[in-house]
Amino acid sequence: MNITRSLLLSFALLLLFVANLSAEEKRFVAELTDGVQHVEIVGGEYYFDPNVIVVKVNTPVELKVKKVGGFVPHDFIVSAPEAGIDIQIDLKSDWQVAKFTATKVGIYPIECRRRLLWFKSHKDRGMKGTIEVIP
Repeated sequence: MNITRSLLLSFALLLLFVANLSAEEKRFVAELTDGVQHVEIVGGEYYFDPNVIVVKVNTPVELKVKKVGGFVPHDFIVSAPEAGIDIQIDLKSDWQVAKFTATKVGIYPIECRRRLLWFKSHKDRGMKGTIEVIP
């Protein structure tokens, strides 16, 4: 195998490894305090952490979100009005709060809908997740 082919194969393997890292699921089960489920999420350069949130149906949720690092603008959107969840927040460096009570069991997408010109959307670059509502 020549050096060029070896370098290309090594680079392809590295890209696969990095792609798998960015797709890693970071799951968080909401903490219940005084009858309210509490969740904190940070958004950065094309990720949400955690990116899978588990909450109980018909129990109030206080969700705090903020942006960490970078200059690229991001948002946090969950559009599931049929389940009592309709959140649209422009991420900032300080905590912002959204309150809701999920009324329907299911899995609902979280995403950043920003995109620059013809480039991939932030969602397509990995800035997505889910809210899982359980019984």
